[in-house]
Amino acid sequence: MRFLSNVSKLFSKCFKVSLSVALSCLMLVSLLLTSGCAEKTAKLSGDRQSGEIIVYTALEDEQVTEYLAVFNSQYPNIKVNVVRESTGVITARLLAEKEAPVADLVWGTAASSLLVLDTEGMLEPYAPAGVEDILPQFRSNKSTPTWVGIDVWETAFVINTVELAKLGLTLNDIKGYSDLLRPELKGHIVMSNPASSGTGLLTVCGILQLNGADSSLGWDYLEKLHVNIASYEHSGSRPAKMAAAGECVIGISFGYAGITQKNNGAPVAIVFPKEGSGWDLEANALIKKDTINQAALTFLDWAISGEAMDLYKQNYPIIANGKGGTYQGFSTNPVDQLIDNDLVWVADNRESILDEWTRRFDGKSAPR
Repeated sequence: MRFLSNVSKLFSKCFKVSLSVALSCLMLVSLLLTSGCAEKTAKLSGDRQSGEIIVYTALEDEQVTEYLAVFNSQYPNIKVNVVRESTGVITARLLAEKEAPVADLVWGTAASSLLVLDTEGMLEPYAPAGVEDILPQFRSNKSTPTWVGIDVWETAFVINTVELAKLGLTLNDIKGYSDLLRPELKGHIVMSNPASSGTGLLTVCGILQLNGADSSLGWDYLEKLHVNIASYEHSGSRPAKMAAAGECVIGISFGYAGITQKNNGAPVAIVFPKEGSGWDLEANALIKKDTINQAALTFLDWAISGEAMDLYKQNYPIIANGKGGTYQGFSTNPVDQLIDNDLVWVADNRESILDEWTRRFDGKSAPR
């Protein structure tokens, strides 16, 4: 089922879970008594206006550059050292560093991954200044939240129209997931690897949920799709770039990546599958450490500020304060494109899904 076009209805159901989980988890409104403060038990160091912090992020490189320029102009005495990797790599790295964490905070990484980290006790509760402006469904339900969302991204097909025509096909032939199984497309589709890419994971989990979550139908579809796959890339945006360059006919990627290539003049069209798009929420979190760097708190405050949200909505039409923008590429309300998505199910089943996917399909993974 698609999300209803009314945005308020989207936010009332965007984390679709069972009733008992919904009442106890994501659908509860956080009881925020203060903002801009960490739990009193956390030991703080440094000050809020200067220092050096390590930030792990899965945001696109160009977004990091654009956003950080604004932060640096306001806080020139805070040095931000960024480690940028795909979502799966960031998640694996954080889990590996659990006993000796390196990052001070996570910025713009999948909420489904942060739910895993939260379960592992790796996130320090912190309510950034202005967190009351973030819709309850887009932040942790805890009284002092452990993560706060910023924007939503979703599955899209990025299609090189010139290469598609060489196969005797038109855009009218590629409207949904079933169309990707056409025999003409064998060896002409590239997809993000879910083990290393958040885009790949949300796409796989979207397909599984569209076919009944725990049933075998989703895996049956992925087996058929695998026949037409040339490679699984270790980046969410890489399939879009490959389609733009004519290295494949269709890149299964995400909306922003495809629209960026189109705006740069590439002969591509962006198609959002008619069945609906899998999606995830990019979110921020403070990493639990023996000593919390106060400059990290300043960054997290800024990262959900009105100014930061205005930056996010230039790239994503759905942002966590409900005041999203619009951009070229969506023929209809982007809210309508999102499937009913159970991020708790994704987090709970992430490891088993990736194990099964790797067992079946890793043979076509691109070299790292």
